Amino acid sequence: MNTVIKESLHGSMSYSTYRNLVKILVEENSNSGIEKNEDLANYTVLNDKRMNRWDKTLKISEESQLKLSNFNKNVTWLVITESWCGDAAHIVPVLYKIAEYININFRVVLRDDNLELMDMFLTNGARSVPKLIMIDNVTGEVLNTYGPRPTEATQMVLDYKAKHGAITPEFKEELQLWYNKNKGENIVKDITELLCTFEPSICQQN
Repeated sequence: MNTVIKESLHGSMSYSTYRNLVKILVEENSNSGIEKNEDLANYTVLNDKRMNRWDKTLKISEESQLKLSNFNKNVTWLVITESWCGDAAHIVPVLYKIAEYININFRVVLRDDNLELMDMFLTNGARSVPKLIMIDNVTGEVLNTYGPRPTEATQMVLDYKAKHGAITPEFKEELQLWYNKNKGENIVKDITELLCTFEPSICQQN
């Protein structure tokens, strides 16, 4: 296994520990990461509420459960995130719900505490989070990665930037509404398709 990944896993936390950390940051009016300011602290408060909601209401459809139940590979999912990231607040709870359903070891690290790891998995040269790293526990090989956004949201961002040049606060609100309406379905679909690449029986399930 790559030394950086191995060290990051050693210093990683469980999902429940991460959720508790976010709640502590909310109580302290603070945020994770190197930069601390009022805006990021406010985003952390908002994201804690979002994650609370998803933790309570998220459901994986019966159709997706049927496909995912064929997965039996010995893997770990390592997620890079930060408390202030709006996309992460919607995505990480869905990833955890999937991992929990198919009994995958799910670990979390903070980006700014693991920049060497983050720099191995940049998105268009940027340290974008959340980023999921799928690791084979037997070989240590990175099987695939996912993030920082689901496919539909990614396309929305690309289309908006092509038309307007940059993301605006109004578009960010539109994106949040999309996450709320989609209820994690696009993420589950994306992950199922990724898992198909090394567990073909998932793809074959009708």
